[in-house]
Amino acid sequence: MNDFDFDALVVGAGAVGLACGYALSQRGLTVVVLEQDAAIGQGVSSRNSEVIHGGLYYATGSLKARLCVAGRRRLYAFLEAHNVAFDRCGKLVVATTPDEVERVATVLEQARVNDVEGMVELTRAEALALEPQLHCEMALLSPESGVFDSHGYMLALQGEIEAAGGAVVLSTPFEAATPLEGGGFSVRAGGAEPTTLKVRYLVTAPGLAAQGVAAQIEGFPADRIPPRRLGKGRYFRLQGKAPFARLIYPPPIPGALGTHYRRDLGGQAVFGPDLVYVEEEDYAVEPEAAEGFYAYIRKFWPGLPDGALAPDYAGIRPKLHGPGEPQPDFRIDGADVHGIAGLVTLFGIESPGLTSSLAIGEEAAGRLGLS
Repeated sequence: MNDFDFDALVVGAGAVGLACGYALSQRGLTVVVLEQDAAIGQGVSSRNSEVIHGGLYYATGSLKARLCVAGRRRLYAFLEAHNVAFDRCGKLVVATTPDEVERVATVLEQARVNDVEGMVELTRAEALALEPQLHCEMALLSPESGVFDSHGYMLALQGEIEAAGGAVVLSTPFEAATPLEGGGFSVRAGGAEPTTLKVRYLVTAPGLAAQGVAAQIEGFPADRIPPRRLGKGRYFRLQGKAPFARLIYPPPIPGALGTHYRRDLGGQAVFGPDLVYVEEEDYAVEPEAAEGFYAYIRKFWPGLPDGALAPDYAGIRPKLHGPGEPQPDFRIDGADVHGIAGLVTLFGIESPGLTSSLAIGEEAAGRLGLS
Protein backbone atom coordinates (compact mmCIF):
# COMPACT_ATOMS: atom_id res chain seq x y z
CA MET A 1 0.00 0.00 0.00
CA ASN A 2 1.51 3.30 -1.08
CA ASP A 3 1.66 6.19 1.38
CA PHE A 4 0.81 9.20 -0.79
CA ASP A 5 1.89 12.78 -0.15
CA PHE A 6 -1.09 14.08 -2.14
CA ASP A 7 -4.03 12.39 -3.80
CA ALA A 8 -3.39 14.17 -7.10
CA LEU A 9 -0.70 16.21 -8.80
CA VAL A 10 -1.37 18.59 -11.69
CA VAL A 11 1.43 19.87 -13.92
CA GLY A 12 0.89 23.48 -14.95
CA ALA A 13 -0.75 26.39 -13.13
CA GLY A 14 -2.40 28.07 -16.08
CA ALA A 15 -6.16 28.36 -16.33
CA VAL A 16 -6.66 24.75 -17.46
CA GLY A 17 -4.26 23.21 -14.94
CA LEU A 18 -5.81 25.19 -12.09
CA ALA A 19 -9.30 24.22 -13.27
CA CYS A 20 -8.22 20.56 -13.22
CA GLY A 21 -6.88 21.02 -9.71
CA TYR A 22 -10.13 22.70 -8.69
CA ALA A 23 -12.24 19.86 -10.11
CA LEU A 24 -10.19 17.28 -8.23
CA SER A 25 -10.25 19.27 -4.98
CA GLN A 26 -14.04 19.57 -5.25
CA ARG A 27 -14.13 15.78 -5.06
CA GLY A 28 -12.40 15.79 -1.70
CA LEU A 29 -8.91 15.04 -2.97
CA THR A 30 -5.78 16.78 -1.73
CA VAL A 31 -4.16 18.39 -4.77
CA VAL A 32 -0.75 19.88 -5.52
CA VAL A 33 -0.23 21.94 -8.68
CA LEU A 34 3.36 22.30 -9.91
CA GLU A 35 4.30 25.44 -11.85
CA GLN A 36 7.74 26.08 -13.33
CA ASP A 37 7.29 29.87 -13.44
CA ALA A 38 7.39 32.24 -10.48
CA ALA A 39 3.68 33.08 -10.80
CA ILE A 40 0.52 31.39 -12.02
CA GLY A 41 -0.76 31.83 -15.55
CA GLN A 42 2.40 33.15 -17.18
CA GLY A 43 2.17 31.09 -20.37
CA VAL A 44 -0.74 30.67 -22.78
CA SER A 45 -3.18 31.89 -20.12
CA SER A 46 -1.64 35.37 -19.90
CA ARG A 47 -1.36 35.97 -23.66
CA ASN A 48 -4.82 35.54 -25.12
CA SER A 49 -7.96 37.54 -25.83
CA GLU A 50 -9.72 36.89 -22.48
CA VAL A 51 -12.83 36.16 -24.51
CA ILE A 52 -15.67 34.00 -23.20
CA HIS A 53 -16.71 32.07 -26.29
CA GLY A 54 -20.30 31.06 -26.92
CA GLY A 55 -19.39 27.76 -28.61
CA LEU A 56 -20.55 28.63 -32.12
CA TYR A 57 -18.02 27.13 -34.48
CA TYR A 58 -16.89 23.73 -33.28
CA ALA A 59 -17.62 20.44 -35.01
CA THR A 60 -20.70 18.48 -33.97
CA GLY A 61 -19.94 16.08 -31.13
CA SER A 62 -16.39 17.35 -30.61
CA LEU A 63 -14.85 18.00 -27.22
CA LYS A 64 -14.47 21.64 -28.22
CA ALA A 65 -18.20 21.99 -28.94
CA ARG A 66 -19.35 20.20 -25.80
CA LEU A 67 -16.80 21.58 -23.35
CA CYS A 68 -16.98 25.16 -24.63
CA VAL A 69 -20.74 25.39 -24.08
CA ALA A 70 -20.63 23.57 -20.73
CA GLY A 71 -17.53 25.47 -19.63
CA ARG A 72 -18.98 28.85 -20.56
CA ARG A 73 -22.12 28.19 -18.51
CA ARG A 74 -20.02 27.13 -15.54
CA LEU A 75 -17.61 30.01 -16.00
CA TYR A 76 -20.16 32.82 -15.72
CA ALA A 77 -21.53 31.26 -12.53
CA PHE A 78 -18.01 30.88 -11.09
CA LEU A 79 -17.06 34.48 -11.94
CA GLU A 80 -20.21 35.82 -10.29
CA ALA A 81 -19.72 33.70 -7.18
CA HIS A 82 -16.09 34.83 -6.81
CA ASN A 83 -16.60 38.50 -7.74
CA VAL A 84 -14.29 38.26 -10.75
CA ALA A 85 -14.87 41.01 -13.31
CA PHE A 86 -16.52 40.17 -16.62
CA ASP A 87 -18.62 41.82 -19.32
CA ARG A 88 -21.23 39.69 -21.08
CA CYS A 89 -21.09 42.15 -23.96
CA GLY A 90 -22.19 39.84 -26.76
CA LYS A 91 -20.54 39.17 -30.10
CA LEU A 92 -21.35 39.95 -33.72
CA VAL A 93 -20.12 37.54 -36.38
CA VAL A 94 -20.22 39.65 -39.53
CA ALA A 95 -20.35 39.01 -43.26
CA THR A 96 -18.47 41.92 -44.79
CA THR A 97 -19.14 40.92 -48.41
CA PRO A 98 -21.99 39.07 -50.14
CA ASP A 99 -19.64 36.11 -50.61
CA GLU A 100 -19.33 35.75 -46.81
CA VAL A 101 -23.08 35.53 -46.13
CA GLU A 102 -23.21 31.78 -46.72
CA ARG A 103 -20.17 31.22 -44.48
CA VAL A 104 -21.83 33.15 -41.65
CA ALA A 105 -25.08 31.22 -42.17
CA THR A 106 -23.06 28.02 -41.68
CA VAL A 107 -21.82 29.39 -38.34
CA LEU A 108 -25.43 29.96 -37.24
CA GLU A 109 -26.40 26.42 -38.19
CA GLN A 110 -23.46 24.98 -36.25
CA ALA A 111 -24.20 27.16 -33.22
CA ARG A 112 -27.73 25.81 -33.05
CA VAL A 113 -26.49 22.23 -33.37
CA ASN A 114 -24.09 22.97 -30.49
CA ASP A 115 -26.96 24.18 -28.28
CA VAL A 116 -25.71 27.77 -28.07
CA GLU A 117 -28.43 29.88 -26.52
CA GLY A 118 -29.95 33.08 -27.86
CA MET A 119 -28.43 33.21 -31.36
CA VAL A 120 -30.06 35.86 -33.56
CA GLU A 121 -29.61 36.55 -37.26
CA LEU A 122 -29.48 40.28 -37.99
CA THR A 123 -30.01 42.23 -41.17
CA ARG A 124 -27.50 44.90 -42.09
CA ALA A 125 -29.82 47.57 -40.70
CA GLU A 126 -30.32 45.69 -37.43
CA ALA A 127 -26.56 45.20 -36.98
CA LEU A 128 -25.85 48.88 -37.68
CA ALA A 129 -28.51 49.89 -35.18
CA LEU A 130 -26.42 48.08 -32.54
CA GLU A 131 -22.99 49.18 -33.86
CA PRO A 132 -23.27 52.23 -36.13
CA GLN A 133 -19.60 52.21 -37.23
CA LEU A 134 -19.80 48.62 -38.47
CA HIS A 135 -19.67 47.61 -42.13
CA CYS A 136 -21.45 44.37 -42.94
CA GLU A 137 -23.97 42.69 -45.21
CA MET A 138 -25.55 40.85 -42.27
CA ALA A 139 -24.48 39.53 -38.88
CA LEU A 140 -25.15 37.01 -36.15
CA LEU A 141 -25.58 38.09 -32.54
CA SER A 142 -24.23 35.76 -29.85
CA PRO A 143 -25.50 37.35 -26.60
CA GLU A 144 -23.69 34.84 -24.36
CA SER A 145 -20.18 35.82 -25.52
CA GLY A 146 -18.10 38.22 -23.43
CA VAL A 147 -14.75 39.17 -21.92
CA PHE A 148 -13.37 38.65 -18.41
CA ASP A 149 -10.43 39.06 -16.05
CA SER A 150 -8.58 35.80 -16.67
CA HIS A 151 -5.95 36.47 -14.00
CA GLY A 152 -8.62 37.18 -11.39
CA TYR A 153 -10.22 33.90 -12.43
CA MET A 154 -6.98 31.97 -11.96
CA LEU A 155 -6.41 33.55 -8.55
CA ALA A 156 -9.90 32.41 -7.54
CA LEU A 157 -9.14 28.87 -8.68
CA GLN A 158 -5.89 28.89 -6.72
CA GLY A 159 -7.78 30.10 -3.65
CA GLU A 160 -10.28 27.27 -3.96
CA ILE A 161 -7.54 24.64 -4.26
CA GLU A 162 -5.72 26.00 -1.21
CA ALA A 163 -8.95 26.34 0.79
CA ALA A 164 -9.55 22.63 0.19
CA GLY A 165 -6.15 21.76 1.69
CA GLY A 166 -4.17 21.69 -1.54
CA ALA A 167 -1.15 23.69 -2.69
CA VAL A 168 0.00 25.59 -5.77
CA VAL A 169 3.79 25.39 -5.79
CA LEU A 170 5.64 27.94 -7.92
CA SER A 171 9.15 27.92 -9.41
CA THR A 172 8.99 24.13 -9.29
CA PRO A 173 9.30 22.44 -12.68
CA PHE A 174 8.11 18.91 -13.30
CA GLU A 175 11.12 16.72 -14.14
CA ALA A 176 9.89 13.13 -14.34
CA ALA A 177 7.26 10.65 -13.21
CA THR A 178 7.45 6.91 -12.63
CA PRO A 179 4.36 4.71 -12.21
CA LEU A 180 4.42 2.82 -8.91
CA GLU A 181 3.72 -0.83 -8.39
CA GLY A 182 0.23 -1.06 -7.00
CA GLY A 183 -0.85 2.28 -8.48
CA GLY A 184 0.12 5.92 -8.29
CA PHE A 185 3.25 7.80 -9.31
CA SER A 186 6.56 8.98 -7.99
CA VAL A 187 6.99 12.52 -9.33
CA ARG A 188 10.31 14.33 -9.32
CA ALA A 189 10.15 18.12 -9.12
CA GLY A 190 13.06 20.52 -9.55
CA GLY A 191 13.74 24.12 -8.64
CA ALA A 192 15.67 25.58 -5.71
CA GLU A 193 14.44 22.79 -3.42
CA PRO A 194 14.11 19.59 -5.50
CA THR A 195 11.76 16.99 -4.11
CA THR A 196 10.01 13.73 -4.93
CA LEU A 197 6.28 13.32 -4.30
CA LYS A 198 4.14 10.20 -4.27
CA VAL A 199 0.65 10.78 -5.66
CA ARG A 200 -2.30 8.61 -6.61
CA TYR A 201 -3.31 10.55 -9.74
CA LEU A 202 -1.35 12.64 -12.26
CA VAL A 203 -2.80 15.22 -14.69
CA THR A 204 -0.56 17.07 -17.12
CA ALA A 205 -1.80 20.46 -18.39
CA PRO A 206 1.38 22.44 -19.12
CA GLY A 207 0.29 24.14 -22.36
CA LEU A 208 3.24 24.55 -24.70
CA ALA A 209 5.29 22.02 -22.71
CA ALA A 210 2.73 19.21 -23.03
CA GLN A 211 4.83 17.04 -25.34
CA GLY A 212 8.00 17.47 -23.29
CA VAL A 213 6.23 16.61 -20.05
CA ALA A 214 4.63 13.48 -21.50
CA ALA A 215 8.03 12.32 -22.73
CA GLN A 216 9.30 12.47 -19.12
CA ILE A 217 6.69 9.99 -17.87
CA GLU A 218 8.22 6.56 -17.70
CA GLY A 219 6.44 4.11 -19.99
CA PHE A 220 4.48 6.73 -21.90
CA PRO A 221 4.21 5.53 -25.50
CA ALA A 222 6.07 7.88 -27.85
CA ASP A 223 3.53 7.29 -30.62
CA ARG A 224 0.83 8.81 -28.39
CA ILE A 225 2.65 12.15 -28.20
CA PRO A 226 1.44 14.42 -31.04
CA PRO A 227 3.80 16.72 -32.94
CA ARG A 228 4.32 20.12 -31.29
CA ARG A 229 3.22 23.07 -33.41
CA LEU A 230 3.44 26.70 -32.33
CA GLY A 231 0.88 29.18 -33.64
CA LYS A 232 1.88 32.76 -32.89
CA GLY A 233 -0.85 35.39 -32.60
CA ARG A 234 -0.07 39.13 -32.52
CA TYR A 235 -2.26 41.88 -31.08
CA PHE A 236 -2.47 45.59 -31.81
CA ARG A 237 -4.10 48.18 -29.55
CA LEU A 238 -6.12 51.12 -30.84
CA GLN A 239 -4.91 54.61 -29.92
CA GLY A 240 -8.30 56.23 -29.47
CA LYS A 241 -11.87 55.57 -28.39
CA ALA A 242 -13.18 52.02 -28.76
CA PRO A 243 -15.54 51.97 -31.75
CA PHE A 244 -17.75 49.04 -30.73
CA ALA A 245 -19.34 47.81 -27.49
CA ARG A 246 -19.54 44.19 -28.65
CA LEU A 247 -16.97 41.70 -29.86
CA ILE A 248 -16.68 41.79 -33.65
CA TYR A 249 -15.61 38.64 -35.51
CA PRO A 250 -15.34 38.11 -39.27
CA PRO A 251 -15.98 34.54 -40.48
CA PRO A 252 -13.37 32.05 -39.19
CA ILE A 253 -10.22 31.36 -41.20
CA PRO A 254 -8.56 27.94 -41.66
CA GLY A 255 -7.02 26.90 -38.34
CA ALA A 256 -8.30 29.84 -36.27
CA LEU A 257 -11.19 32.24 -35.68
CA GLY A 258 -9.45 35.13 -37.41
CA THR A 259 -8.37 38.60 -36.35
CA HIS A 260 -11.17 40.07 -34.28
CA TYR A 261 -12.04 43.12 -32.19
CA ARG A 262 -12.67 43.34 -28.48
CA ARG A 263 -13.15 46.11 -25.97
CA ASP A 264 -11.27 45.05 -22.87
CA LEU A 265 -12.47 45.58 -19.31
CA GLY A 266 -10.53 48.85 -19.21
CA GLY A 267 -12.52 50.15 -22.17
CA GLN A 268 -9.70 49.99 -24.72
CA ALA A 269 -9.95 48.44 -28.18
CA VAL A 270 -7.67 45.53 -29.07
CA PHE A 271 -7.41 43.70 -32.42
CA GLY A 272 -6.02 40.21 -32.90
CA PRO A 273 -4.76 37.60 -32.95
CA ASP A 274 -3.53 36.76 -36.39
CA LEU A 275 -1.91 33.37 -37.00
CA VAL A 276 1.74 32.83 -37.92
CA TYR A 277 3.42 29.47 -37.43
CA VAL A 278 6.82 29.73 -35.74
CA GLU A 279 9.57 27.25 -34.87
CA GLU A 280 10.25 28.52 -31.35
CA GLU A 281 8.60 30.74 -28.76
CA ASP A 282 8.86 34.29 -30.06
CA TYR A 283 6.69 36.99 -28.50
CA ALA A 284 7.80 39.98 -30.59
CA VAL A 285 5.09 42.07 -32.26
CA GLU A 286 6.67 43.30 -35.44
CA PRO A 287 5.45 46.84 -36.25
CA GLU A 288 5.34 46.01 -39.97
CA ALA A 289 2.59 43.48 -39.23
CA ALA A 290 0.25 46.44 -38.75
CA GLU A 291 -0.16 46.77 -42.52
CA GLY A 292 -2.04 43.49 -42.72
CA PHE A 293 -4.11 44.41 -39.66
CA TYR A 294 -5.25 47.70 -41.22
CA ALA A 295 -6.43 45.92 -44.36
CA TYR A 296 -8.20 43.17 -42.42
CA ILE A 297 -9.89 45.43 -39.86
CA ARG A 298 -11.14 47.92 -42.46
CA LYS A 299 -13.28 45.15 -43.94
CA PHE A 300 -15.60 45.56 -40.93
CA TRP A 301 -14.51 49.01 -39.69
CA PRO A 302 -13.75 51.27 -42.65
CA GLY A 303 -13.32 54.21 -40.27
CA LEU A 304 -10.06 52.91 -38.75
CA PRO A 305 -7.73 55.95 -38.93
CA ASP A 306 -4.22 55.72 -40.35
CA GLY A 307 -1.57 55.42 -37.64
CA ALA A 308 -4.06 54.38 -34.94
CA LEU A 309 -2.69 50.88 -34.22
CA ALA A 310 0.17 50.28 -31.80
CA PRO A 311 1.92 46.92 -31.24
CA ASP A 312 0.65 45.38 -28.01
CA TYR A 313 1.55 41.74 -27.23
CA ALA A 314 1.75 38.28 -28.75
CA GLY A 315 0.75 34.81 -27.61
CA ILE A 316 1.72 31.30 -28.69
CA ARG A 317 -0.99 28.67 -29.11
CA PRO A 318 -0.24 24.94 -28.69
CA LYS A 319 -1.40 23.73 -32.08
CA LEU A 320 -1.75 20.09 -33.08
CA HIS A 321 -1.83 20.91 -36.80
CA GLY A 322 0.35 22.76 -39.24
CA PRO A 323 -0.46 25.24 -42.02
CA GLY A 324 -3.15 23.99 -44.37
CA GLU A 325 -4.03 20.99 -42.19
CA PRO A 326 -7.50 20.50 -40.65
CA GLN A 327 -7.81 21.75 -37.09
CA PRO A 328 -8.13 18.78 -34.71
CA ASP A 329 -10.03 18.48 -31.45
CA PHE A 330 -8.68 18.84 -27.91
CA ARG A 331 -6.69 15.84 -26.70
CA ILE A 332 -7.67 14.76 -23.17
CA ASP A 333 -6.15 11.31 -22.99
CA GLY A 334 -6.75 8.72 -20.31
CA ALA A 335 -5.52 5.17 -19.84
CA ASP A 336 -7.58 3.97 -22.82
CA VAL A 337 -5.20 5.98 -25.06
CA HIS A 338 -1.78 5.69 -23.40
CA GLY A 339 -2.23 2.62 -21.19
CA ILE A 340 -1.16 4.17 -17.86
CA ALA A 341 -3.76 4.01 -15.09
CA GLY A 342 -4.30 7.13 -13.02
CA LEU A 343 -2.87 9.48 -15.68
CA VAL A 344 -4.60 12.08 -17.85
CA THR A 345 -2.56 14.04 -20.40
CA LEU A 346 -3.79 17.17 -22.18
CA PHE A 347 -2.53 18.24 -25.61
CA GLY A 348 -3.52 21.04 -27.96
CA ILE A 349 -5.59 22.99 -25.45
CA GLU A 350 -5.83 26.23 -27.42
CA SER A 351 -8.97 28.32 -27.99
CA PRO A 352 -11.60 27.76 -26.63
CA GLY A 353 -9.55 26.23 -23.80
CA LEU A 354 -9.89 29.23 -21.48
CA THR A 355 -13.68 29.31 -21.82
CA SER A 356 -13.83 25.52 -21.55
CA SER A 357 -11.45 25.22 -18.60
CA LEU A 358 -13.93 24.32 -15.85
CA ALA A 359 -15.52 21.70 -18.09
CA ILE A 360 -12.08 20.41 -19.09
CA GLY A 361 -11.33 19.94 -15.39
CA GLU A 362 -14.52 17.92 -15.02
CA GLU A 363 -13.65 15.88 -18.10
CA ALA A 364 -10.19 15.10 -16.75
CA ALA A 365 -11.64 13.98 -13.42
CA GLY A 366 -14.13 11.77 -15.26
CA ARG A 367 -11.34 10.13 -17.25
CA LEU A 368 -9.66 9.25 -13.96
CA GLY A 369 -12.87 7.45 -13.02
CA LEU A 370 -13.88 10.08 -10.46
CA SER A 371 -17.57 10.92 -10.54
